[in-house]
Amino acid sequence: MKSYSVQEINAVLRGSIIGDTTHSISSPEQLELADQNQISFIGHKKYEKFWMASKASVAVVNNEISIEPGENRVFIKVQNADLAMSQVLELFAKSAPVFDNPIHDTAVIHPDAILEEGVKVGAGCYIGAGVVIGKNVTIYPNVTILDECTIGAQTIIWSGVVVRERCHIGACCILHPNATIGADGFGFRACPERGLVKIPQIGNVVIGNGVEIGSGSCVDRGKFSSTIIGDGCKIDNLVQIGHNSVLGKFCIMAGNSGLAGSVTLGNGVIIGGSASIKDHVTIKDGAVVGAGSGVTGDVEAGITVLGYPAVEARKALKQWAILKKMASQCS
Repeated sequence: MKSYSVQEINAVLRGSIIGDTTHSISSPEQLELADQNQISFIGHKKYEKFWMASKASVAVVNNEISIEPGENRVFIKVQNADLAMSQVLELFAKSAPVFDNPIHDTAVIHPDAILEEGVKVGAGCYIGAGVVIGKNVTIYPNVTILDECTIGAQTIIWSGVVVRERCHIGACCILHPNATIGADGFGFRACPERGLVKIPQIGNVVIGNGVEIGSGSCVDRGKFSSTIIGDGCKIDNLVQIGHNSVLGKFCIMAGNSGLAGSVTLGNGVIIGGSASIKDHVTIKDGAVVGAGSGVTGDVEAGITVLGYPAVEARKALKQWAILKKMASQCS
């Protein structure tokens, strides 16, 4: 088990040590569950009140925290406790699952596929014709990568992922279990003779570098060209991205949110959990869509929208206040 002194941890964080402790730190834990050999964090002044009841001997805290750590306890003060805590978690992270052999005997790899140096492929994987997999890619058991796909260097693909034909994934990406890249877009049209006619989806998916896609999420292939996920985007679990949608760089989509077809997100857009975005909508750079909102029209850069249908946040809050007042008058 890894164990660190406060000084060793602070050598990574480069914060200011307040107080002293005889305890070594064996793991991180949330404030209310921590014991004396664990480190926690306080990211905002409103959580100061929980420190005295906690048994943690060390906490990473923002510089604004005004309380003292107390006897045999330490604060490590930093500019941003959330970011610093991510460094602490890296210190204590356990090793990834081990591959006894770089390429498992049960993996099926087409002779035309190209696997560059350092690639690892787990049991039960299928890699199709014309696939190119870059250096040091890790593919865990039971992954399917169909024909003519490319996977960039140092990408990690967890078990159960399916990457359909002709899709392209950049470097340093992470695809979590059971994500699906390149499923058919949802395209049907009514026909008097045949009922609902399926519209062929002949495009693909192009994913940039440093993208993370959560478990059970689906990125549909384009009907004509490409569904595009820009560099650095972070997609939570159970997210739906419809065909021919285009995400700019560093967008965030929280769990159970969804984009219909041909949605465009600018750079740095944030979509809250369970939010729904109508087809052919454009959400410009830096805009935020609140959790559970339904967006039916374009959203200008830098604003926050809330509600169903979504409107600018201040307007939504005024509407809710009026409704609450009306309800109280009628009761």
